[in-house]
Amino acid sequence: MAKNVRKFLWISLICILVLCIGVFVWITAYMIDENDRTISDVGEIYMSEMGKQISMHFATVMELYQSKLRGVTGSNPQEEADGADTAAEELAASAAVFGFNYLGLYSGNGSYEDVLGGEIVVDGEEAFTAALKSGEAKITDAKNKDGETLLLIGMPAAYPMGNGEISTLLIAGVPMETVNETLSLEIGATQVYSHIIRHDGTYVIRNADAAESSYFDRIVDYGNFDGQSPEEVVGKISEAMAAGAEYSMVIEINGEIRNTHFIPLKDSDWYLVSVLPYGLLQGPTTRLLYQRIYVAIGGCMVIVLAMLLAYIRYFRMSRQQMRLLEIAKKEAESASRAKSAFLSSMSHDIRTPMNAIMGMTAIAAANLDNPAKLQDCLKKITLSSKHLLGLINDVLDMSKIESGKLSLNMDLLSLRETMDSITNIVQPQIKAKKQNFDIFIGTIQTEHVYCDGVRLNQIFLNLLSNAVKFTPEGGTIEVRLAQENSPKGACYVRNDIRVMDTGIGMSPEFQKSIFNSFTREDTSRVRKTEGTGLGMAITKYIIDEMGGSIELRSEVDRGTEFHIILDLERGADQEKDMFLPDWELLVVDDDELLCRTAVAALGEIGVDADCAFDGKTAVEMTIRRHRERRDYQIVLLDWKMPGMDGIETAKEIRKCVGKEIPILLISAYDWSEIEEEARAAGINGFISKPLFKSTLFYGLAPFSEYYRAEYEQDREEADDYTGRRILLAEDNEINWEIVNTLLSAHGFVIEWTKNGNECVERYEASPPGYYDAVLMDVRMPVMDGYEAAKQIRESGRTDCGIPIIAMTADAFTEDIRRCLESGMDAHIAKPIDIRELLKILKKHLRKK
Repeated sequence: MAKNVRKFLWISLICILVLCIGVFVWITAYMIDENDRTISDVGEIYMSEMGKQISMHFATVMELYQSKLRGVTGSNPQEEADGADTAAEELAASAAVFGFNYLGLYSGNGSYEDVLGGEIVVDGEEAFTAALKSGEAKITDAKNKDGETLLLIGMPAAYPMGNGEISTLLIAGVPMETVNETLSLEIGATQVYSHIIRHDGTYVIRNADAAESSYFDRIVDYGNFDGQSPEEVVGKISEAMAAGAEYSMVIEINGEIRNTHFIPLKDSDWYLVSVLPYGLLQGPTTRLLYQRIYVAIGGCMVIVLAMLLAYIRYFRMSRQQMRLLEIAKKEAESASRAKSAFLSSMSHDIRTPMNAIMGMTAIAAANLDNPAKLQDCLKKITLSSKHLLGLINDVLDMSKIESGKLSLNMDLLSLRETMDSITNIVQPQIKAKKQNFDIFIGTIQTEHVYCDGVRLNQIFLNLLSNAVKFTPEGGTIEVRLAQENSPKGACYVRNDIRVMDTGIGMSPEFQKSIFNSFTREDTSRVRKTEGTGLGMAITKYIIDEMGGSIELRSEVDRGTEFHIILDLERGADQEKDMFLPDWELLVVDDDELLCRTAVAALGEIGVDADCAFDGKTAVEMTIRRHRERRDYQIVLLDWKMPGMDGIETAKEIRKCVGKEIPILLISAYDWSEIEEEARAAGINGFISKPLFKSTLFYGLAPFSEYYRAEYEQDREEADDYTGRRILLAEDNEINWEIVNTLLSAHGFVIEWTKNGNECVERYEASPPGYYDAVLMDVRMPVMDGYEAAKQIRESGRTDCGIPIIAMTADAFTEDIRRCLESGMDAHIAKPIDIRELLKILKKHLRKK
């Protein structure tokens, strides 16, 4: 059976091959014959269209010359002509300006006077002048005294002539050679050229190798026609010209076949003869013909081979499909593992702030009798809660990040508060690994910029989280921030951010792919470290969306540095004028850069400060000033210094100068860890790094009598919201209890409705002005918040403009936009930040 199949296939293949050869031999002969006819047809079409184009160009050129002739008369109005001599001079000057080589006048009785260019002999003068006098547009040619051929045009004009008559026509001429160049009738790169002839065949313009005085003589002398005599062809051409019709033919002259086309020219008795050498079309079309033949033969062979391969392919198809299914399975498993790894990493990242929240809650519960400690714990719980909320938002927004639709919410933020928040979040991780951490602040032009705060936190936390993971115990992690002028203009500031560590570093190969999604270095050094490989890709995406850049420098076992540049819009400085008394301070820090930048920042707020780079020098400087009775007003000590640390330095200073000089500890670490020991050593307080100008100001201001009194006055002048009524639409009882508790503590009276419909009914049943504001949840049963807000706005009441504030867990940019479009005044996201809510209420509540 298999043998019969093979025999059948071979016989079929031979028969198909023979049939293909026979068919293609016949097709080849037929195509060669058709190729010649096609060349003639294409040549005729081409020459016809080209002739029409040249004819239209000729008409356009003639209209241009007529326009120029009108320009000559326009420059010399006939009614202002002042004598024959003057008129002739002015006309001649104008004609030369407009490019005419000849100008003459004709009177009504046939008198002629040349104005420019001398005497000429006009071809068909009577017919030419008669046509012009009758108002027709007419052109002809003439010979000047030098034998040069001119193209003549004319128009009616009345100018005084030298013989005392008044002219009826103004005739102008240009060299026929100029016309030839303008129309590009000579042989060019395409080898196509043209003649202009009269009805009798004589040349007006002659090009190429034509030596005869008549084109018809050239045909008769050299023409060779298939089945026709030259005289018969000349007769047909003459008949077509007499009828004003187009005519095409193929002629062989001197062994060269040429496509020739005749077309009449407007406003003349002339014909345009365009010539295309047959070889220009024959060569490409013949090559195309043989290419098609070769391709067809090749195609036949391909078809035969395809038939053979089809049978083989059929048997292999199932095996290949199984392989593809196996590959798809592995890809799906890989994607599943990547997603699982991502969720594992997110679990780790979520647990970090959760650990801080739970730990600070436990500490707060153990220190209920210590208000300062309790306040510090609550502050850190709030910061960690915000970070946790940011992570949750990132998870919910992941699909948008992957699809390239990440949206940024550029709002005003404080870099000082951002860096404080980052410091508090990463401190527990750094403490657990016993690493050294510091933040250095360089020159800062403005602490307030417009940026997406959540995304900026995400950038810092991604980088610092990696630094903590891949830096061993005892290693160092640093963050440096400085500002300079931005190339984007005075409204922007360039933020130079560096995150550095002394960790395990990266290989050069991995550095090339670190910003790719789900990418991790597959070495024994990092296998035990959890991570998705997604953080750096997201970081790069966010920075790109902000219009910034990120660069990486790393060496294996030497550490890593990420350098970020962000040009951010400057924000208005929200801090009041910061200026301290002209104190003299001592700043002690083993990092020279930090010490000098702190001194510079103190100088900007009016304080003169000295530097010391170790504890021993600080003690010596303090003792020397004390002996000179020029004690420092305040001493700022870094906690972690080699040799003598901040606490030991404070003890030595107290031994020599007593307790009068305030000593403050500066550190990026948690003050609560060392507060008891620091107080015992004589340290009066703590200033947390990073040392922004405002950080130093608010840390030192309490030691000034002026600002101490001002702070006490500010605390006494709190906003009073007693009796202000708020209508709350919220379907969740726990949320109602939280809002009621938080706002009632500030004097607000809260009335609760459980859905949008109840909210509208309660509002409409109240007298105008009864409620001061409406807090509106968005997702509620019966009627949602969007519809409720619209109905309140459309109620027609005098207080329909009551402030309506969206209070919802729908926190994305499009959700905020939809709330505002439905008529709400502002938006606040759950979980509620009471400070933010009070700020919004203060902004929108009417004064009473």
